[in-house]
Amino acid sequence: MKASLYHVDAFTTTPFAGNPAAVLIAEEQPSDTWLAQFAAEMNLSETAYPRPRDDGDFDLRWFTPTVEVELCGHATLATAHVLWSTGRVAAGTPIRFHTHSGVLSVVQLPDGRIELDFPALATTFSAVEHDLATHLGLEAHEVHHSAHTASKHHLIVVTGPDVVRRLRPDFGALRALGDDTYVITAPGDDALHDVVSRYFAPAYGIDEDPATGAAHCVLAPYWAERLGRTVLRCYQASERGAELECEPRGDRVLIRGHAVTVYEAAVSA
Repeated sequence: MKASLYHVDAFTTTPFAGNPAAVLIAEEQPSDTWLAQFAAEMNLSETAYPRPRDDGDFDLRWFTPTVEVELCGHATLATAHVLWSTGRVAAGTPIRFHTHSGVLSVVQLPDGRIELDFPALATTFSAVEHDLATHLGLEAHEVHHSAHTASKHHLIVVTGPDVVRRLRPDFGALRALGDDTYVITAPGDDALHDVVSRYFAPAYGIDEDPATGAAHCVLAPYWAERLGRTVLRCYQASERGAELECEPRGDRVLIRGHAVTVYEAAVSA
């Protein structure tokens, strides 16, 4: 099998920031076992596998180092970036990806950013158990609000961005709790950002994800209502850092950001 491999940093304008994704475009369809093994070998938050369809759209799947996931923002952005930058899709032509989360549309914006049209994820109130707070490194008085989505994202709103930034979770203990992921967030504390967040998914082979489009499917509807804003400037405060712009529109969320290719390579296996 021959394939082209691209390493792309998403939600950033500079290499070695944002969230790295591998995008593999294969001439033949590998087995699911091979896809999982290759993603483990890449050992990035996500490896994306696009496949062209007869109707001009693309099928798209995403794998962490340990599992296949239902929805991934940064690897979708990275894949669209690769398809346009390599000429596989003409510049300016919208792309439609068929995924486990339905059809996701992606467009290029005049300022060079890429815009993802993703599903909004609703939340319902859910208390934070004492053990969970401890494992996350939170004190009870630092938790302002807590909620769950049907897709097992646990949204925890804390009292300030300083709390978000200083967290040092016990990932082994979180992993033992089950397959929830954790979105920790607070209002922004500078003129450039409305929202600050971090995202932890140890049960999926990702202790901390540097930049997470899917998490903003939860964050954007929540903060748009509470802050009274239609467009949100979001910062994911991981060690690498990431910039996202989000605009909730009913049951959808538009997520915007840049991407940059770090390297490309040929794969033969």
